[in-house]
Amino acid sequence: MNTEIITTTDTQIQREAAAFDMLQRQAKMFSASTLVPKDFQGNIANCAIAINIAKRLGTDPFMTIQNVDIIHGRPSFRATFLIAMVNSSGRFEPLQFKMEGTEGAADRSCIAWAKSKDDGSVLEGPKITLAMAKAEGWSTKSGSKWITMPELMLRYRSAAFFARLYAPDITLGMMTADEAQDVAVRDVTPAPARTSKLFVEKPKQEELKDIPPVTYFKSEIARLETEELSAKSLLEQIVFRIDSAGIKWSAMLETLQANGEGGQDYYPIEEASQELLTFLNTNFAPLVELTKKGLK
Repeated sequence: MNTEIITTTDTQIQREAAAFDMLQRQAKMFSASTLVPKDFQGNIANCAIAINIAKRLGTDPFMTIQNVDIIHGRPSFRATFLIAMVNSSGRFEPLQFKMEGTEGAADRSCIAWAKSKDDGSVLEGPKITLAMAKAEGWSTKSGSKWITMPELMLRYRSAAFFARLYAPDITLGMMTADEAQDVAVRDVTPAPARTSKLFVEKPKQEELKDIPPVTYFKSEIARLETEELSAKSLLEQIVFRIDSAGIKWSAMLETLQANGEGGQDYYPIEEASQELLTFLNTNFAPLVELTKKGLK
């Protein structure tokens, strides 16, 4: 029995080695061709990955390479290819598009839908509107196709959402090239403290007299909080200090962004960069003061 197991294992290893060797040979051939996109010419690794994607989808490798774009270092399907994959999957009737609203206006919308071949039910994807495109920042970028061909982009984006919802095995978790281009790369690197708008020196105000100082924490409470904070990670410390200050992270982030820190979009504090957490920890007191002033 042990001999049978060893023989089976050896055979499997030989098959995998032969398959890998074939994959490399195919990738080398495609990478040497001038008919493939620039991201694949001379790049055996990119070609090998595209061939692997083709095997998972059951499509022709050359057709797949022609319809995969590398955006921000990640492979992305072209929208037309994704629509073709949905239509040829055998699970749906051809994809249709329901257009509503005034053409060119914010209420212009599109819903991709198709009938299931299993039971004939109508499957609808999420509604995509021009108002959504503006709110998400898709149509506000320089050179955006949402500005020049909004009707086509509405259909492409609604088709991508439909495929991701009803056929995730086809999308393989990948975006379309148009989606990848529309996704903003968030930079949360804080500006140096000396140039930060938060700490521009302001004229000193006349000190108020005859007003006793306010004690925020008793010494024992402060000591216990210090001990508790020292045992936590930097993220946990920041969360603890924000909670103790009686404010919300969204308000703190709004203060940062209003003064040129922390990027432009909202995101949970768990997704903040290490640099931003360090910046928060170093300048926590003035940030709390600015945030509370903004909430009044």
